[in-house]
Amino acid sequence: MSTPLLIAEQKSAEVTDWAARIGWVVGLLLFIALVYWLMRQGWKWRGTLQGDLPELSTAPDQAGPAKLELSGRYHGSTTAGQWLDRIVAHGLGTRSRVELTLTDAGLDVVRPGAQDFFVPAGALREARLDKGIAGKVLAEGGLLIVTWEHGGKLLDSGFRSDHAAEHAAWVEAINSMTAHTTTTTTTNSTEGAR
Repeated sequence: MSTPLLIAEQKSAEVTDWAARIGWVVGLLLFIALVYWLMRQGWKWRGTLQGDLPELSTAPDQAGPAKLELSGRYHGSTTAGQWLDRIVAHGLGTRSRVELTLTDAGLDVVRPGAQDFFVPAGALREARLDKGIAGKVLAEGGLLIVTWEHGGKLLDSGFRSDHAAEHAAWVEAINSMTAHTTTTTTTNSTEGAR
């Protein structure tokens, strides 16, 4: 009597509907590809809108001795004062490793795998410590933000040193350079008016 009961309780395993599973996987992959394509088109569109930004400067052959050097990360550039308005033209939106060098001539930004650029001393406006820039938020004071002018537009560029304690020295050095440049410009314009 127990043998027929065991036979009655045995069931075959459910058969997997492979066609439905494959359909769902293909649909999901197509959706991901569509989202990626839309994001890429948005990036290109933003670059087109910022097409009026001139080409970036390159470092002069004789920039002078280095005042400060820093190794770390470049997190991107935004319109000054608008930390979410990312600038993507000329590769300024590309994150990368960075080697910064501050000289009397300006700020040399060397980015392996991305376009290098140079900010002349006359284009530097200020430096400050902040907590975020488009796509990157850290603890208060975790980012070195350098404000500079390019093509008549003020930009903020965000950097993070491998040694965050270096940030304060950079802020002081850049701000003293900009104060000196402002004083020299004001003195020259006053003398010219006489």
